[in-house]
Amino acid sequence: MGLAKPNSNLDNQNSKVRKIAIFASGAGSNAQKIIDHFRGNAEVSIAVIACNKPGAGVLNIAEKEGIPVLMIDKEQFFRGDAYVPFLKEKQIDLVVLAGFLWKIPEALISAFPRQIINIHPALLPKYGGKG
Repeated sequence: MGLAKPNSNLDNQNSKVRKIAIFASGAGSNAQKIIDHFRGNAEVSIAVIACNKPGAGVLNIAEKEGIPVLMIDKEQFFRGDAYVPFLKEKQIDLVVLAGFLWKIPEALISAFPRQIINIHPALLPKYGGKG
């Protein structure tokens, strides 16, 4: 996966560290690539890895990399805004869905307008899955 270099001209707060929350459900190969890409970058940090699956490989990656983990409970997640306060407290700038297998509640989308991106593992719309 090739990632573009971060644009430091996103707004007039160029000195602010951009904080990313990675949401993942599985092995974490995309999460690892994102972590590796931004390693040593003073402008970007991976602030948290959110996971909805106990035992997922991405949890091992988080531990190895020293990144805090947010375990997502299904009932709370689909209530809508249960995790928004935590993400806001962490001052998350960007949510990256890197193999996260649940539909994102509207409240979370509304809390992070134009700040959520999804990595899809196949050609869209041909292989869109159940959603």
